[in-house]
Order: sequence, then C-alpha cells, then structure tokens
Amino acid sequence: MRAAFRRIDAIARKEFIHIRRDPRMLIAVLVMPVAQLLLFAYAISFDVSDVPTVLLDADMTAASREYLASYERSDFFDVVGRVDSPAEIDDVFDRSEARIAVWVAPGFARALERGEDGKVSVLIDGSEPNSAQLGQTYALALNQQLDREIAVEWVRAKGQDPEAMGGIGANVRTWYNPERRSADFLVPGLMVVIIMIVTIQQTAVTLVKERDQGTFEQVVVSPIRRSELMVGKVLPWMAIAFVDIIAITLIAITLFGIPLRGDVFTLGVGALFFVLGCLSIGLMISARASSAEVANLTGLMVGFLPGFMLSGFAFPLNSIPRFLQVISYLFPGRYMVTITRSVFLKGASIDVLWPQVAALALYATVGLALATVLYARRAR
Repeated sequence: MRAAFRRIDAIARKEFIHIRRDPRMLIAVLVMPVAQLLLFAYAISFDVSDVPTVLLDADMTAASREYLASYERSDFFDVVGRVDSPAEIDDVFDRSEARIAVWVAPGFARALERGEDGKVSVLIDGSEPNSAQLGQTYALALNQQLDREIAVEWVRAKGQDPEAMGGIGANVRTWYNPERRSADFLVPGLMVVIIMIVTIQQTAVTLVKERDQGTFEQVVVSPIRRSELMVGKVLPWMAIAFVDIIAITLIAITLFGIPLRGDVFTLGVGALFFVLGCLSIGLMISARASSAEVANLTGLMVGFLPGFMLSGFAFPLNSIPRFLQVISYLFPGRYMVTITRSVFLKGASIDVLWPQVAALALYATVGLALATVLYARRAR
C-alpha cells in the first residue's frame, strides 16, 4: 500500500510540474465566446412553457375543482400532480419536481356564495427568475380571466344575481428569490460550467502529452498500475477545481450577496463526485484522442456545450426537445446545477439531494473505470 502511495505521489507531482509549465490553460477561456455564440444561435430557447405545477385543493368543492381545472387546460402550466398539505409543497419545491403550486384555501365556494373573494395562493419557485416572472404573469392573467367566468357560472347555478357575487382573491408569492435577481440564479450554475470546462478540457490532453513528449512508453513499462496512474493524473486537477469552487463561492457570497442557505457538507460532497465525473470524461477523451489538438477541441466542446445547454444553467430543461432532455442525464452538470442552486437558494441538505449526489457518485465510479480500461487498451 505504501508503495502504491509513492507511485501515485510521483505521478501527481509530475502532473503539477506540467501544469505549472503550461500557459495554454489560461488561453483556453478565449475560445469560449465562439462556442457560446454557436450555442445561442442553434440550441437556446427562452420560451417557457409546460412549467411543472402541483395543485392543492383544500376546499374540495365543485367550484374549487372547476377553478383548478383551468390550470390543467392551460398550455403554460403542466400539472404534474396534486398534494394534500402545504408541507408537501415545500418538499416538492426542494426536490425540484415543480416550480408552481396553486393552493385553494378552505371556504373558497362559501366565500363566492356570500359575494366575497375566494382565497387562492399561487406559490412560485423563484430560484429560476425567468420561469418565476412568467409564472406570476400567467397566474395573474388566468385569475383575472377566471374571476368572472367561474363566479358567474357558480352564482347562476344557485339562481342568484351575478352582479351581487364576489370574486377570486389570488395571493401570488415568490419563494427563495423574492427579488428575482438574475445573479442569484446564474452564479451557482456558472460554477458548474466553469468547473466542467476547466477539468474536462485540461484533463483531455494529459495522456496525449505523454505520447507527444515520448514518456508514454516509459509509463507503460513502469511498475505503476493503470488505476494508480488515473488517480495520480486526477489529483492535481481535483485540487485546482476545488480552489475554483471555493473562490467562486466566496465571490458569490461577498460580491454578489448570494445567500448560502444550505449545507456546506452537501455542497462539498456533491462537488467532489462532480469533479471526479468531469475528470473521468477528460481522461476518456485523452485515452482515445490522436493528438493534443483533437483532445483540446473535443474537451472544450464536451465540457462547454453540455455544461451550458444540457445542465439547466441558462434556461429550464423542460423547454428543450425531449431527446435532448434524455441526453442531459449523460452529463454530470445536470445533477450538479440542481445541487448548487438547491444548497445556495433553497437551503437543501443531503436528505433532499441524495439522489443527485448518488447519481454523481455512480457517474464518477463508472467514468474512472472506463477511463482506466480505455487507457489500458491504448497501452496494449
């Protein structure tokens, strides 16, 4: 075991020396505007539709059912389920299973019969400002339209004068990000994009450099094992990635005033598996790339495009085509964006985010194993 640690330490120190001597790590960020331009031109849509919505009917009357049915008929609201208590709304929001919750209070129908306002609450997840703002606008517009339609139909059924009836009083509130600031939404996701680009692109050329510098054969014939080589290669980039994560977190809190409401331990564990998953992608690219240029370009495209387009960083994933939503599960950025935003804005902890953390842990394990197998085949 001690000999294994010495071999891993030797590889890690060697990699640190290569990093210190390579200025291209800083130049790589200059290519980002070009890739970003292509991304905006071909892949991004800011149209928000089918926003996941849950319904809570605490009145259980014909009037309340008819009112909630209007949300099910809407093209904007996608009713994904119903809850039985206000506490379940908070749980659904924490798990990012819905972004809007419509709550009809008890006494809704009786209030309409007495000519008073029926109480309705529309709760909006403000961790995504674009959907929150549009959700508030659509909810208010829908309630204004239904204010007269539902009430008139209900009062006429009772044989009363529609002019003497009450209306619907909708109380719309935004949770987690009441001011709907874009910085609160973008910075936690930006952390994920930056880490994906740095780790994947730079690790993608690490094994190619061994071949270009003529040290690949020496590594192959050395007593070091393939798994030890992989660990030694990823350790320096793990250290750099965590320095970036700490720096971005401090800047987010101090400069942008973004609250860190959740569990730092959950953020750290998620970041650990996320970084390992990204490093495994870079090592797989490096094991198969024919040259440093190919590895560099492939690493940039694989790191930037999925990180920006398929992670939920810039826009909701439910607004992109279905097949792209399925593909997004193949990249670690999707899970990490949920973790960062939930920890920063929602105060979530491991008991809520364990599915995302577990997915990243599985991703990192499988990815590093595949990278080791690909490197062994290349060595043979």
